[in-house]
Amino acid sequence: MMKQAMPVKEQQLGPNLTFYDLHPPTTDMLAEVSQSLSAPRPHLNPKYFYDEAGSRLFDAITATEEYYPTRTEAALLEQFSGEIQHKLGPTVTIAEPGAGSCQKVRLLLERWSPQRYMPLEISRDCLLTATRQLSRDFPDVQISAVCADYCQALSLPGDSQPGGQVVFFPGSTIGNFEPAERQQFLRGLHHLAGPGGALLIGADLQKDHSRLNAAYNDAQGLTAAFNLNALHHLNQALDCHFDVDNMRHLAFYNDTAQRIEMHLECLQDQQLQLGDTLLTLKSGTRIHTENSYKFTVEGFSRELVDAGFTPRGCWTDTDNLFSLHLASTD
Repeated sequence: MMKQAMPVKEQQLGPNLTFYDLHPPTTDMLAEVSQSLSAPRPHLNPKYFYDEAGSRLFDAITATEEYYPTRTEAALLEQFSGEIQHKLGPTVTIAEPGAGSCQKVRLLLERWSPQRYMPLEISRDCLLTATRQLSRDFPDVQISAVCADYCQALSLPGDSQPGGQVVFFPGSTIGNFEPAERQQFLRGLHHLAGPGGALLIGADLQKDHSRLNAAYNDAQGLTAAFNLNALHHLNQALDCHFDVDNMRHLAFYNDTAQRIEMHLECLQDQQLQLGDTLLTLKSGTRIHTENSYKFTVEGFSRELVDAGFTPRGCWTDTDNLFSLHLASTD
């Protein structure tokens, strides 16, 4: 993570809602996609899953029978939020990088009654919509909404400077980082929490391979549609001419790397238009779209220690599908 020193635009949008726009940097989409697809091992950044259609598909995936992480984590928070709060003591501020629709934090806002909630989200529209509703639902919580790239270490605006905050990073997103990137990101969360702060983070656990493979190959085909949607997104944004009907979704557990891999496989030769460049994809070519690493409780706890945290507790379901970790910065 790098320090971000960007001009801040501040707007007071309501009695308990302040919006800070840190003007997150935009990438050259065409250049990034061209470089990724031209690599010896073609790949795409998983952020391209998430246009409006992709976000709807992901929400639908989380409700499938096969996809256990979302409901398992929700049950853990429901069951253990009181115990976690007891370990933390009074919570002044909850900060949530990549807050999205701000749905998962609602239980903590209800149970913990913090003074402040600080969601960080790169999508202005998503952040505005979510926090306007949240400010109405929780009028006693001061909401400092920060539009920023949460993969950057932030110099936070106003009186939301790092220090004594509980950073909430739910879901299995931490598993999408490569090991070196993951360690760097965890150190960034340590910085965000600040002295006297803490981290509450979700981590998906290693388990029977059939259970893992099923979670990423649901019977309804929603994960397949979600994976393929990256190509629809690029066709719309860049007019790439992907023949999506002749691509197929592949997802499998790589036991050696201890991760789920998602790929898109080309079923016949096709030619892409990337700006002024033509790129041929041969039949059988695989485009690597995502990794999702799976952890042991002990292994992930060691990663937290390596990032400067002190583990304070871990909670898992009875089937050991998913884990919640609490760690302090001191």
